[in-house]
Amino acid sequence: MTTAPHRHLLRPLRQFVSARPAKRKAHKHETGITFARALSTSHNCQAKEYAFEMACSNIRYGPGVTKEVGMDVKNMGGKNVCVMTDGNLSKLPPVKTTLESLDKYGVNYKLYDKCRVEPSDQSLQDAIDFSKKHQFDLFVAVGGGSVMDTCKAANLFSSKPDAVLLDFVNAPIGKGLPVKHPVKPLIAIATTAGTGSETTGTAVFDFKDMRAKTGISNRSIRPTLGILDPLHLVTMPERVAAYSGVDVLCHAIESYTVMPYNERQGQEDPSYRPAYQGNNPISDIWSLHALEVTAKYIKRCVYNADDTEARSAMLLASCAAGIGAVYNSDDLEARANMCLASCVAGIGFGNAGVHLCHGMSYPISGLVKSYKSEDYTSEHPLVPHGLSVVITAPAVFEFTAPACPERHLRAAEALGYDTRNAKKEDAGKILQEVLLGIMDSIGVPDGLRSLGYSEADIPDLVKGTLPQHRVTKLSPRPAGPDELSELLTKSMKTY
Repeated sequence: MTTAPHRHLLRPLRQFVSARPAKRKAHKHETGITFARALSTSHNCQAKEYAFEMACSNIRYGPGVTKEVGMDVKNMGGKNVCVMTDGNLSKLPPVKTTLESLDKYGVNYKLYDKCRVEPSDQSLQDAIDFSKKHQFDLFVAVGGGSVMDTCKAANLFSSKPDAVLLDFVNAPIGKGLPVKHPVKPLIAIATTAGTGSETTGTAVFDFKDMRAKTGISNRSIRPTLGILDPLHLVTMPERVAAYSGVDVLCHAIESYTVMPYNERQGQEDPSYRPAYQGNNPISDIWSLHALEVTAKYIKRCVYNADDTEARSAMLLASCAAGIGAVYNSDDLEARANMCLASCVAGIGFGNAGVHLCHGMSYPISGLVKSYKSEDYTSEHPLVPHGLSVVITAPAVFEFTAPACPERHLRAAEALGYDTRNAKKEDAGKILQEVLLGIMDSIGVPDGLRSLGYSEADIPDLVKGTLPQHRVTKLSPRPAGPDELSELLTKSMKTY
């Protein structure tokens, strides 16, 4: 007999067994799925998807765990290793610790420290050329999402020298070819708590000709091992903590509210099945947990609020681990938990996908004029990725809520809102209200105008969003040019 407190644990299992999405407002592109269709040998590209696949990197977590990377490289047989990072990190403890470990284990390596914050097609090509020249047999990425994504691309293309950049870029921008050649092992050491790139098969970059971001998504390029060392987050600047934190927030909400996997169009060749598959019973668990952790720790992670009890507990833990009093200067408990939340959300969205917030973020980043954020050491104008994503989130989730109000309410509940008396028709407003409260509490700028945009830029922003099929086609509610224009207009001023 199942007692009431444990009934919620059976929900994902029941969903999986029934293979049917929750009741929600129907749209003309959505149809049900039958097992007869799934088993039919005449399955064609017009049928709905019938399967999903769970994939992620191996993950190792713990304070000081970076010191083990030399052992990992040696065990993987690395003899000619590329260490990739950016110019700022190359001078900081995460890279120093990595190189000391490689030296300890006698690993031969070359350091590439030219990774661009928010990589472009040109910066990716430079890293690819470097990798082709030296014919590495293993890669180590030390950094945030920009470094990890650059390293994934360098590994992918140096492993197939005759390929050109657009071969594996998502259609319709690129050819979207499946990756069928072997790539080298890749170890990703995260230094921020936001992208979850250490567990995903996604690499995103600015495509200069298009003036918008695009990406490569394929399970084959996900890291072999992701290393999460919370000590690297001690020196993470405030704004980096804020904008990487809201990236976690949007990853989790978007992956929980994307179209269900069995409502997405299928394909004749399963090797073309995308990494972003739609929500499913496994990704749901990761996405909701990431929201709960983020709600608890994001503000503390940004401002390192005084929490004597938490710091005392972490200090005792650090002493037990032989790490010392490094925790004294920061609320490492919050940053350590956001580090885990980032990875957890990465597992969720790395399999389910994201939708409109990320789709619109790509031209928001790509069309940046003069905006530069405090705490980012970029020489060029830059809208940090997490900021470009969250700036439209309040408008987006108000728009998508009618398609699956239960999921939007459940997301609000995971973020701490009491939904017991909430009405389905209010789901969008409720989630919007919760988001605005979090954004305001950590100092997110007030809308697109604060980033240098005006209504005159909306046509170009829409134009840059429309080709982002990898993510926009997963929206639970279809959004064409008119809908995107309205969402961007509403996002000009956020609060």
